[in-house]
This record gives sequence, structure tokens and C-alpha cells, in this order.
Amino acid sequence: MSRPSHNIDHLLIAAARELLPETGCRGFSIRQLTERAGVNLGMFHYHFKTREHFLSRVLQDLYQEMFTALTFQAQAERPPLDNLRAAVTVLGRFARDNRFLIRRLLADALSGDTTAQNFFRQNFPRHLGVMAELLSAGQRAKTIRKLPLTQALAFLGGAVALPNILLTVVQEQGIVPAQFLANLDREVLSNKAIAQRVDMAMRGLAAESEASTHA
Repeated sequence: MSRPSHNIDHLLIAAARELLPETGCRGFSIRQLTERAGVNLGMFHYHFKTREHFLSRVLQDLYQEMFTALTFQAQAERPPLDNLRAAVTVLGRFARDNRFLIRRLLADALSGDTTAQNFFRQNFPRHLGVMAELLSAGQRAKTIRKLPLTQALAFLGGAVALPNILLTVVQEQGIVPAQFLANLDREVLSNKAIAQRVDMAMRGLAAESEASTHA
């Protein structure tokens, strides 16, 4: 028996990717979704059955795209420090491109939303594991300084990815002067700005001999 529609599931997923940064999981409405996608409500239930299953699918697909790019960079035939740089860049750009969604998912998870909580619980350890292995490889190669992996991971997250989320909150809440935000895209969120933060982070993590070589 053939499907009763063509690409309806893809239309719904694309519409959800546009909608979720505005609503998060808690504010997500199937009716609002189908109206944005121009799809009959019955088609949603045909393809995805439940709201929770659909949201989990959309979020997982988005994360998997990033994780595939991350593992590709992490497994390249390069020195560990170069692999770490490339992988951190992937995470920094993902956090930048999805900063509104991540900000809302964090709020949802803290408010007890099980879909958001399960998303973080299932996926956060995955990229942390990749980053921890890259850091360990660099320490074994003596190109990354010896320090606890949790400290190194916290440093990388705070230096590269976290500014994207914090500045999104600042932007939304209007808690700083407008002139501070005027050049936000260029000075903090651009690929060049992310590359600058990655470079500073790599210098901070590099073993002393490696840091002096690139000084």
C-alpha cells in the first residue's frame, strides 16, 4: 500500500526545525506545526503518531548531523591537537547556528520537560566522549598539557560554545546597551570570531613546548 502523500514527513520536520527555536518543546503545538507546514493534521498522526515521538525524531536528526561531522573531524589522519581544533570548531558552529533552540531546550529541561531532558541525557555524553578521547590522545602525544579531562572540557565549552548561548540570552532579554549588541554577529558569532576563540583555546591547552612553537 502506497503512502497517501509525498514528502509530508519531510515538510513537517522542516517546519519543526523552524518552529522549535521559537517555542521549545514545552510550547510546541502540533496544530501550529501543521499550519506552518501546510499539512493536514491527520497526516501528522499518520506519519509520527505522537507529539513526543516526533519531537525526539526532529531533535535527534539535528544532533546526528552535527555528531557525524564531529566524528569525521575527530578521526582524521592529523596530529591530535589539529583534530581537537577541527572538532571544537564543529561544536562551536553548531552552538552558534542552533543557539536559540539550545537556549530553549535548556530552559525546558530545567523546567522538567522529559523530551528535552531525554535529549540531553542521551546525547550530551556522546560528544563529550569524543572530545575526551581527543584530549587524551593529545596528552599521550605530549602536545596537550596534563590536566583533568573535566577541567579541559569545561574550559573548551566555556571558551568556544558557551558564549553563543549566553549572548543569545543577553540579546533576548535586552539587559545590555544596544551599542554592545550592534556588532555581535561579526565580533562573536561569525566563523572568524569562532576561529579566534578556538585558536585561543588551543593555545591555552597546548603543552608548553607546543605553545611556544606556535607563538
